Amino acid sequence: MKKLGELLVEQGKISERDVERTLLAQAEMGELFGQVLVKLGLVSEQDVALALSRQLDIPLQLAVDFPQEPIQLDGVAQDFLVNNSVVPVAVTETDVRFVAAVPQDPFLGKALSMALNKPVTIVLGLDSDINKAIQRYLQGDEDDEESLNDHFSGQSDDEFIEHLKDLASEAPVIRLVNQIIHRALDMGASDIHIEPFEDGLQLRYRVDGVLQDYPDPPAGNLAAAIASRIKLLSQMNIAERRLPQDGRIMTRVKGHELDLRVSTIPTVHGESIVMRVLDRESIQLSLSVMGFSDDTLTRYQELLARPHGVLLVTGPTGSGKTTTLYASLVSLDCEALKIITVEDPVEYQLQGINQIQVQPQIDLDFARSLRAILRQDPDIIMIGEMRDTETAQIGVQSALTGHLVLSTLHTNTAASAITRLEDMGVERYLITSSVNGVLAQRLVRSLCASCKEPVELDKAYINQTGLRSYVETDTCVVYQATGCEACMQTGYAGRTGIHELFVLDDEMHRVIMSGADATVLHAAARRQGMTTLYEDGLRKVVQGVTSMEEVLRVTQDQSEEDSSPTAIHVEIPAAEFMSV
Repeated sequence: MKKLGELLVEQGKISERDVERTLLAQAEMGELFGQVLVKLGLVSEQDVALALSRQLDIPLQLAVDFPQEPIQLDGVAQDFLVNNSVVPVAVTETDVRFVAAVPQDPFLGKALSMALNKPVTIVLGLDSDINKAIQRYLQGDEDDEESLNDHFSGQSDDEFIEHLKDLASEAPVIRLVNQIIHRALDMGASDIHIEPFEDGLQLRYRVDGVLQDYPDPPAGNLAAAIASRIKLLSQMNIAERRLPQDGRIMTRVKGHELDLRVSTIPTVHGESIVMRVLDRESIQLSLSVMGFSDDTLTRYQELLARPHGVLLVTGPTGSGKTTTLYASLVSLDCEALKIITVEDPVEYQLQGINQIQVQPQIDLDFARSLRAILRQDPDIIMIGEMRDTETAQIGVQSALTGHLVLSTLHTNTAASAITRLEDMGVERYLITSSVNGVLAQRLVRSLCASCKEPVELDKAYINQTGLRSYVETDTCVVYQATGCEACMQTGYAGRTGIHELFVLDDEMHRVIMSGADATVLHAAARRQGMTTLYEDGLRKVVQGVTSMEEVLRVTQDQSEEDSSPTAIHVEIPAAEFMSV
């Protein structure tokens, strides 16, 4: 029998060098060769399954051939199905057919045959297909949820809390919370929202920056048990239900290291929970893949190359500011430079960079950390966020004493970062002496490559929206979202950045010292050639990366002043489109 690696090499899927790399990784990870290949991204899961099917001479059954309704078997425990990645797909009078990720496991067939007292047939399936089938299988088990509800009747507060602790450790609640987290990974969600209301529990996932309702949320009377389970995992005080709490869950799901930042707040109907999902393995820390236009990236890298000064990244929460700063640090020479960061929290651990986690409970805040950092002889300092006057002033002073300081601010435009610093107590002459530039950033959803449709814009609309600067003719073909199974009917898959880089040159120094407000600074920067967020979005519309509606959604506040000659107040009317 040929080995799996040999078969894939023969098929041209991988090289001999890939086999060597995978064997080394397998020795460390302790998993099957095919699973390691997929995790390393060297070959697709289906290619591995097809080769394995040929090697073992076991049929491959894909999700399209699974039954529509899950098959319930009394003799097999659900935990056994979950732990062994196996799911029933057919039952006859003579035998039961299962699909498994590792059908060659001799223990699996014996255990199932003994439990059912019937012969069993086990075929090969994709791990992702089996996981989805198991989720449907578990959702069909409503008896567990009903049994949970009996625990809450006629109890005192102390008894109620004790029961919550017990329930949080019982299988039904554990499975329910695990399903919620697993779905977030499958959907590529950045946040999970679990919100109790009078009429039940609402479960929503933020995918590509937009909240999506989950059609089948858990029963509302399970809210307390679910909250307790999450609070136990994140090491919160399970008895405290009147005050907001923050915690963190580190877990491994389907080979992915997930870092969940958990926040709870009390509402009139119970505790509302939001979990921010950080997938350490999917993050791409490279400036070249973050959607920078070529001219903006060139000027931004020039600012990064300066030996001292302040470089700020601005935008609302969730606009990718920290990721941009991380990618900026990764692009620098960590061996030749001493780089120290102060963050709250440290989202991703970077090789060769000293990262400090702020801990307010022991008075280790941004200001105290920065004062200590300056005695560590750093070349570059990254401040997670300039939140207060003391932090801003220390950051500016650090830049004036020969350090490059990177940080974030919460402002809507790049120019308004200057007035924000002034509001925080930094004098204008210090701003002009220390700040090199400000990068404003937003994230727009990228059109799904499988279903985006071309539309042709007419001359009037091109002039109205400001597209004229990027279109040479009187008509222009762009793309709009439609929706398909690949993008969960949203029309979008993934996100990319749009940017606005405000460089402080001599002319901008004069405008700042004249006492100009943010509006005047923005206008002066545009005269100096700054591309605004809205204009950068228009470039990506013309390139077919995103849609006009998406750019308007994200930059509605800027589109009115940046479009020419007529302001844009609403989404593109359908009458403006002529299908190609």
